[in-house]
Amino acid sequence: MIHSAAVQKTFCTTREAASILGISLRTAQLWVESGLLEAWKTEGGHRRISRQSIEKLLVSPPNRQTMAEPEPAAMTRPAGSRLSILVVEDEAALRRVYELTLARWPMQPRVSTAGDGYEALLRIGLARPDMVISDLRMPGMDGFRMLQALKEQPELADMTLVVVTGLHPEEIADQGGVPEGIPVLPKPIPFQRLLTIAEEVHQRLLSRSSTTRQR
Repeated sequence: MIHSAAVQKTFCTTREAASILGISLRTAQLWVESGLLEAWKTEGGHRRISRQSIEKLLVSPPNRQTMAEPEPAAMTRPAGSRLSILVVEDEAALRRVYELTLARWPMQPRVSTAGDGYEALLRIGLARPDMVISDLRMPGMDGFRMLQALKEQPELADMTLVVVTGLHPEEIADQGGVPEGIPVLPKPIPFQRLLTIAEEVHQRLLSRSSTTRQR
């Protein structure tokens, strides 16, 4: 049996890890979900994070942009700002197609990209987008695991998630499917349907912004 004092020296809480790394609690939670931080849960359901994995990040962070915690204003979308969309796609050529096409949409969204689910979770932890468009089959952390990780974060419940994949419905089911309520669109990329969804999200943002100004 491991002595409790030894456990406390070896592991810490998510909040303590966030404080040590200089990041928000939400970012620390997403880093655990992505596997960047090693963690386990106690019998009571409390998460404990390996101090060794924290030390590894302090000594050798993935990259400066990943470790940099944004200013508080960047963590939430300012009222009335442009629609922000994160595209998660492992093929560089398709990421570029997304960027060029979405740039021509009427609402002129702010577009960022990620090459896999792991990178996407890191980006979302730093600055939450309004909409995420994701592939499913990707190296590293695939879309299935990423979407599940996002669904487990209540504070991200209002973020719109959309899947665009070349997988057949049977293949998706064999992998456990995607969380309920997430639309699954087939490749080739259905840009018109994506635009329709984006316009709905944008209208909600505008309505929310208008309501905020009237208060």
